[in-house]
Amino acid sequence: MIHYQITPVDPKAHLFAVTMTVSKPNTVQVFSLPAWLPGSYMVRDFAKNIIELKAKDETGRILELKQLDKQTWSIDSNSAEITLSYHVYAWDLSVRTAHLDMTHGFFNGSSVFLAVHGFEDTLHTVTMAPPTEPTLSQWRLATSMTRTSGEDFAFGQFCAESYDDLIDHPVEMGLFTLGSFDACGVRHDIVLNGRHRACMPRLCQDLKAICEYQITLFGTPAPFERYVFMTTVLDNGFGGLEHRASTALMCSRKDLPLSLEMSMNNDYRTYLSLCSHEYFHSWNVKRIKPECFLSYRLEAETYTPQLWAYEGITSYYDDFLTYRAGLVDEQSYLDMLSETFTRVYRSPGRFKQSIKDSSFNAWTKFYKQDENAQNAIISYYTKGALFALYLDLTLRSETQGKYTLDAVMKILWQEYALQNRGTTDHCHQKIVERLLGRDCQDLFAYLDNTDDIPLGPLLAEFGVEFNLRASNGAQDVGGGTAKGYEIAFGAKTQSAPLGLKIVTVTQGSPAHLAGLSAGDVLIAADNLQVTGQFEAQLQQYPLGQCLPLHWFRRDELMTGELIIAAAPKDTVALAISDKTKLATWLGR
Repeated sequence: MIHYQITPVDPKAHLFAVTMTVSKPNTVQVFSLPAWLPGSYMVRDFAKNIIELKAKDETGRILELKQLDKQTWSIDSNSAEITLSYHVYAWDLSVRTAHLDMTHGFFNGSSVFLAVHGFEDTLHTVTMAPPTEPTLSQWRLATSMTRTSGEDFAFGQFCAESYDDLIDHPVEMGLFTLGSFDACGVRHDIVLNGRHRACMPRLCQDLKAICEYQITLFGTPAPFERYVFMTTVLDNGFGGLEHRASTALMCSRKDLPLSLEMSMNNDYRTYLSLCSHEYFHSWNVKRIKPECFLSYRLEAETYTPQLWAYEGITSYYDDFLTYRAGLVDEQSYLDMLSETFTRVYRSPGRFKQSIKDSSFNAWTKFYKQDENAQNAIISYYTKGALFALYLDLTLRSETQGKYTLDAVMKILWQEYALQNRGTTDHCHQKIVERLLGRDCQDLFAYLDNTDDIPLGPLLAEFGVEFNLRASNGAQDVGGGTAKGYEIAFGAKTQSAPLGLKIVTVTQGSPAHLAGLSAGDVLIAADNLQVTGQFEAQLQQYPLGQCLPLHWFRRDELMTGELIIAAAPKDTVALAISDKTKLATWLGR
């Protein structure tokens, strides 16, 4: 048996103390920490945060630890029992690693629990001890891991059936706010850490609607006996990571509802979509998954071209299910879909990278984006969501509504997840071909090429008008009927002491042709100091005029010319053109 104890021993120094005991170890026993965690496809080298790793046998004798690589150690011993002790530095305020201070503690098991090679499929038990700091004696603990002692939300004893199970239940501790609801007979808890004024009854009411719809979609019973939404609330934050019976989230205070009567706004709508996204992953990637994920290899990258199916399809459903659960109206949903379109259409990289290539290279190109990312890559989340929409509308159109993308997901659930089979690179195509009764290479070619997916005619068939217009500035994310800017600049900026700092530059834009690059500080245009109103001021110049620009690159003053050019139509606004036709898609 393998037993761990983890204690928030020094929140001021951000240190968890971990001890682990291995009974009847191998003669040469190997230990390691994952290099990445499922759902976040980048090598993060969690072992860099391990401090003072020591080992001893059952008599207290110190054992020699031999480090084999950056995350792996071995012990050569005939001991009946080995105990390891170490500290973990926890100062990453994200959903991926570990964070500890005097306000709360959070960790994913992959960043704190060493794996014992050869014992990965045995029972793992954990003692989660309270903080030793007296002022933190009121802290509670939330996790979806199976509890074996202690009351709900108390520190205590827990168990996991395997190492994969152990690291798939994140832990939140602190003075959090708690809400609970029942969905299709399953208890769901909502844990909010951080300062907020959220109306918990409203949050429970709306999440209940989403959860019940998703459970019903795949069929009861739900694949978990209990589910936990845990959210760290910040002044400005956003993100989520799925787990088998819980999710770790981050949001901004403005994203949460303030009352039962509050109307749905864009911020709260975005938070509900985030919750919907991670909850949908309970089926689509945690249980329906690629063959190469059936047994995770966490020591190095695991490549697959299928992430479009797991993040793209999920990204289509996250917004869609907030509508189907009755939380937003038709036009609000179309505005959400317009934003997804717009993120794709504003990425020149969509003509350079396919969705499958984006999936395969997630480890470097997507998760390690730089200032040139928009020009070089496309997101398998956003363009993958448009491809999922394409499949859904095609299925509805060619079968007169008999089949939808729901049917594909149900087949994946029944024939793959429940049979413990992983999907191959062509599974989704074969299922769609079965439903349509024809070869579907024409549809799935859009995964391999870099063409825009022809969704305009399909949307029109379902009573939706596809409109392209120019952007109305940095705050315009798509949708609506706002009049776009007539003049383009082609760079994202942020305020700087002397003017505007260039963050990204779109290839082929006036900013690019003028010679501007990321990191430059633009100080003057047309011999006038630039301000935050720069793009709005450009609208008063005639097309074709050239403006002298001055900027600093590091400490060197540089000059160039900005050609006043028409703004590209890269912003999508979907509008209802025929409610009768729309009902065949968005009818509840």
